[in-house]
Amino acid sequence: MNVHFISIGGSAMHNLALALHLKGFHITGSDDEIFEPSRTRLLAKGLLPEIMGWFPDRIHNELDAVILGMHARKDNPELIKAQQLGLRIYSYPEYLYEQSKDKLRVVIGGSHGKTTVTAMILHVLHQLDINCDYMVGAKLEGFDVMVKLSHDAKIMIFEGDEYLTSPIDSRPKFHLYKPHIALLTGIAWDHMNVFPTFDVYLEKFTEFIHLIETNGHLVYYQGDEHLLQLALICRSDISQIPYQEVSYHTSENGSIITENELEYPLNIFGRHNMQNLKGAMEVCKLLGITENDFLSSIQNFRGASNRLEKLSDNGSSFIYKDFAHAPSKVAATTRAVKEQFPNHKIIACLELHTYSSLNIEFLPQYAHCLESADIRMVYFSKHALEIKKLPSLDTQAVKNAFNDDEIMVFNQSEEMLKSIRQKFTKENTVLLMMSSGNYDGISLKDLATSLI
Repeated sequence: MNVHFISIGGSAMHNLALALHLKGFHITGSDDEIFEPSRTRLLAKGLLPEIMGWFPDRIHNELDAVILGMHARKDNPELIKAQQLGLRIYSYPEYLYEQSKDKLRVVIGGSHGKTTVTAMILHVLHQLDINCDYMVGAKLEGFDVMVKLSHDAKIMIFEGDEYLTSPIDSRPKFHLYKPHIALLTGIAWDHMNVFPTFDVYLEKFTEFIHLIETNGHLVYYQGDEHLLQLALICRSDISQIPYQEVSYHTSENGSIITENELEYPLNIFGRHNMQNLKGAMEVCKLLGITENDFLSSIQNFRGASNRLEKLSDNGSSFIYKDFAHAPSKVAATTRAVKEQFPNHKIIACLELHTYSSLNIEFLPQYAHCLESADIRMVYFSKHALEIKKLPSLDTQAVKNAFNDDEIMVFNQSEEMLKSIRQKFTKENTVLLMMSSGNYDGISLKDLATSLI
């Protein structure tokens, strides 16, 4: 198979390119700019384009498929050439479905926690030596790539993102996977630039449930009022499996869960992760895995990259980073840290980086979401506002939106770092840095090293 990638350097796209390369396909690709780690990973497999840019002569009739990345534009010259030649053009999720249409498909969706649930399932399957294909949105310990496609695996595990499919396809990605087993972690409004109201956002999850295959399964968190309502309109042929968090208590190194009068120590913590674990276990039971095998296998799970990832500690003070950016994720992550370290001073620092979080109309959704922390900081950059073509933000307006008189708001990274260094101590302190960006180029590893 000859497959060409338009915008091969994206986080998802380069992983799919690597997966197809490992499957034996002949891969070519183009992009106008490729950053790390995509650049090094593509170079190692001989897939890095020699010259950056778009070249219509790379599109020809010998191609079996063209895969269009989300970062390409509708007027991309390679896309126009492929359309003129009548080639089969796939989006990233379309091609994943194409490669998995004869497999048992498991799709993990929801506004939060889907990466962690997917990672938990993959970790258990790996521990039990059960072969599967997969797509997950973060680097996982023990896995070389974030996408695996093979000829022989009978199962495909998807992390189901609700964001748009491609520049020429406005369907949410998870609408294309048609699961036999679907899991939903919860619904909290996100992606305001695509889903302007909560009702529009909710409708996409309603449609997702209707796309479950005949006689399929819906696993869902029953503590979410919106999912309880959607379960009422679920088709009668779909079996419903509601779940809540497992029984647990905190320990020095994480959590200890209790099931069937047995205790299982874990390396992860937080009520939201105990909910994620229970959901993952219910999916694995549908795949024929016993509760004991699941719980025994999950004990050495350390989480997905950037999800409550510990950067440094000295035994008394700790520094974590997390990908949390939407209000529900921020609140759950901050609560988890306070629950794990009840006697520590918690410093929580959130970067507003997404389109929604930088929009003054959406900002009130963040009210009180940092209240579990003792010291609360919010950062945003003027550069991010310019890139997203949003109006400027006033620090007082941000403080008002969070409805917190004690919150500190920064738009200069050096001022934020100065405040962190003043308030962080090497005893009984936890610093939690939450962002889907990079605080305007700050190295969190270097920060952690300097503090500890």
